[in-house]
Amino acid sequence: MLTPNGESYDVNLYDGAMFGRRAARESANSLASLPTGIVDLLEVVDAEYLLLAPGEFVVRASDASSTLGMVRDGKLVSDEILNIVRACRRSQIAQEATIELPRGPIGEGTHNLLVRVAPVGNQGLIAVLIFDDSEFRRLDAVRRDFVANISHELKTPIGALSILSEAVLEASDDPVAITRFASRMQTEAKRLSDLVQEIINLSRIQDEDPLKDANPILLSDLILQAIDESRLTAESREIKIEFIKNNEITILGDESQLEMAISNLIENAINYSPNKTTVVVSLNKVDDLAEIKVKDQGIGISEENIERIFERFYRVDPARSRATGGTGLGLSIVKHIITNHGGDITVWSEQGEGSTFTMRLPEFKETGDLQENLVSVPRLMEEK
Repeated sequence: MLTPNGESYDVNLYDGAMFGRRAARESANSLASLPTGIVDLLEVVDAEYLLLAPGEFVVRASDASSTLGMVRDGKLVSDEILNIVRACRRSQIAQEATIELPRGPIGEGTHNLLVRVAPVGNQGLIAVLIFDDSEFRRLDAVRRDFVANISHELKTPIGALSILSEAVLEASDDPVAITRFASRMQTEAKRLSDLVQEIINLSRIQDEDPLKDANPILLSDLILQAIDESRLTAESREIKIEFIKNNEITILGDESQLEMAISNLIENAINYSPNKTTVVVSLNKVDDLAEIKVKDQGIGISEENIERIFERFYRVDPARSRATGGTGLGLSIVKHIITNHGGDITVWSEQGEGSTFTMRLPEFKETGDLQENLVSVPRLMEEK
């Protein structure tokens, strides 16, 4: 197939992959040195992409490619993709492979990727398209987990409501007892409602890929929003929330999911802190990572419990969870969100001293236009 200026590219690169038209990128920089039409072609394919010069310098890249750890300092650094690119350069024939890559430079999350690579034009350029089929695998797991979650946790509040309703019927001639039972029924009904909402939230987060339609997010603004959401709860117990911003950092992701993660950590810190204490939220940049810490002066977590606190429905103190309305899903939701954004979360805790939760996320660096790498293309072609 030919671009408008008559240069060829391999139709196998995108054959069968035109799943939908991607919205135009915010940056519309002129790339006069590239074959006419190739950038437009890359933009309409529903995939992450890279355009490589000889030496595997990145000329053009979709925003998520750097966040996923494929691009660093203007070069392709993924060994798995590099091997496919080199095979394409040797044969000058389009290549295709399925690989598994980490979701970012840190964290446990992975992507199952279909990678298609093909030569472009006559300047030694290589185009790489990356299709993520992790969502289909995730959907299958979500269906199984949702049923398990429902059957596991809904039994308790439903059973409590059943017993309380029977007690109300038996106490029909005792207004005081009816009032007491009705109050407990209201508490259990709210607990049931909160639990259902948390299960829905967790299932939605497991279902969606936040990096597929990600946007740049200023973390300090997001943290301030999360603090505002928790302020009334904190003030009711005279708990002060302090925010320390050491750096201004932008990340790539889903704003609503990340706000939920930060809010859950702050709410958790408030729930497990004594009255008239302070919760400290800090934002730092460490290397190319954003680091958010939430520190409380609470009861702390024992060593055996630390290993399990991110499990679904696990509660360090079941009695306190019932008193505060905790569902046992808050920290599990946080971990899913952070892992899906290519990050990780850890916790330090000392019983009687409090806990510090640390979230790390890859910093967002725009990689869309790396035209300076084109300068070396003619020279490298001459050296060949």
